[in-house]
Amino acid sequence: MSNTDTHDPTSLRTPIVAVLGHVDHGKTSLLDKIRGSAVIEGEAGAITQHIGATAVPLDIISTIAGDLVDPDDFDLPGLLFIDTPGHHSFTTLRSRGGALADIAILVVDVNDGFQPQTLEALDILKRSQTPFIVAANKIDTVPGWDPNEDTPINDTYEDQSDRVRQRLDEKLYEIIGNLSDEGFSADLYWRVQNFQRNVGVVPVSAMTGEGVPDLLTVMMGLSQRYMKEEMEIDVSGPGVGTVLEVKEEKGFGKTVDIVLYDGTIKEDDTIVVGGQNDPIVTEVRALLQPRPLAEIRTESRFENVDEVGAAAGIKVAAPELGDAMAGAPVRVVRDRDLEDVIEEVQAELASIAVDTAEEGVVVKADTLGSLEAMADALDEAEVPIVRAEVGDVAPRDISVASTAEDPKQQVILGFNVDVLSDAEHRAETDDVTIFTDEVIYQLVEEYDEYVEGIEQAQQDTILENISRPARFRILPDHTFRQNDPAVVGVEVNSGTVQNNANVVKFEGNEPERVGQIKGIQEQGEDVDEARAGNRVSVAIDGPTVGRQIEEDDELWIQIPEKHAKILEQELADEIPADELEALNMYLDKQRNRDPFWGK
Repeated sequence: MSNTDTHDPTSLRTPIVAVLGHVDHGKTSLLDKIRGSAVIEGEAGAITQHIGATAVPLDIISTIAGDLVDPDDFDLPGLLFIDTPGHHSFTTLRSRGGALADIAILVVDVNDGFQPQTLEALDILKRSQTPFIVAANKIDTVPGWDPNEDTPINDTYEDQSDRVRQRLDEKLYEIIGNLSDEGFSADLYWRVQNFQRNVGVVPVSAMTGEGVPDLLTVMMGLSQRYMKEEMEIDVSGPGVGTVLEVKEEKGFGKTVDIVLYDGTIKEDDTIVVGGQNDPIVTEVRALLQPRPLAEIRTESRFENVDEVGAAAGIKVAAPELGDAMAGAPVRVVRDRDLEDVIEEVQAELASIAVDTAEEGVVVKADTLGSLEAMADALDEAEVPIVRAEVGDVAPRDISVASTAEDPKQQVILGFNVDVLSDAEHRAETDDVTIFTDEVIYQLVEEYDEYVEGIEQAQQDTILENISRPARFRILPDHTFRQNDPAVVGVEVNSGTVQNNANVVKFEGNEPERVGQIKGIQEQGEDVDEARAGNRVSVAIDGPTVGRQIEEDDELWIQIPEKHAKILEQELADEIPADELEALNMYLDKQRNRDPFWGK
């Protein structure tokens, strides 16, 4: 079916492939290898270099893959590899709420295994729910490896010695184990039955081309089998795409490099592009693509084309693109109502890539990029976000923040934005705290300090209502009154004696309750508490000196089991060292009797 037949709404576009991985694990060399093989296999014109992307047509894939791919089994036209500069751009590259890439290759060096960026890339793939396969690269560096240029993996694997195979197997199973630790069920690709449930691992070498036929075969098979419906496009419909980069181009001013994933874009089309503030409405002046390799000697690096269909990477030159944003949507208007298209772009911008939780803080930022950066910073600080949007702080943000159950989350963090005056008044009445700053990490630090303050206040409240541990001794010759209440002079050995606390005396490991403290005097003055080292006189309601208590007795403040548990597990850092000592001695006595007391 040829692409010129515009009446066919089920024409299939090329799946868009992103290549991710740790810095020097071979992303670029793998892409170069695929490009290079394609150039060798076909004439130079067969593989087209797009802006920010490389198209490899099906017949070329079939030639590289040899017996592995029969072109008659496929009706997808090939693969379009996008050259993403890094992971963060991958998260910004979105289409209609999902990732721009339909499928991804995660490149892992077999010798080096998982590295921080590998984990970061996996996290992004998990969040965007992008199907992917793992290219276990650099198999040619396994000691003793005997290379067979450009062969499928099983052929070259059969040729290796047992020792080499064993070494490679160990490395591959390590990668499969790492994937499993991250929650992905994975296996060597020829053992995978269902690629939707399991990740296929393909051993490759970007240097020798070994395994590259398999890689392309798996990409095609996966796309054909699971994504065919998503590849259906409206051949002649108005184009839809995503901005890869905003660039200054000599002779054209500001241009946008876009990946088109639906419909077509033509010279003179009116387009709507997501901008820092409002969507930009402008006319296409020129569509530019790189010149074929053969003509690279000519002056301009680009040539003009009249029209491009999905999927493709193309540079768009148009006026007013100064405010365009990477990651923003691009839509061709054509015969639709301009206002509708503007609304679609705004809606897409509003839903940009921030994972929100059931509860959390509200985040506002001036641009898509800064919103994502804020979300990343808060993610690292383990602060959940309930709502994230581009724009100034408005009354409806206050409404969302005020419903949080946790006071630590009745908060709005605004990066580079204003607070509208009616929002400010609402915030005061609804008890919502607003932080604004122009530096992301400072904003996060201010919030952290605020949270610490609240947590400290909560700890203090708990401490106020908890029996504090203490051990004290009745001084000889210091009985001032025998009973009702008994008044004696004591020395506090450790901890804090507080008024109204209950007093026990241990008989062996059995605590016997003797009474309650009904007053503390230090040098004739009433005080609320006495600390370790103090000598005070205390009134104890309950006992009689000479019967339940004696001079020189060691007494303890009684700690209810529930309080002991809170003190030991949550407040150990909040109480003085001597009080902790008294607590531990008290716990030891109790646990000699019952090992699980207070646990």
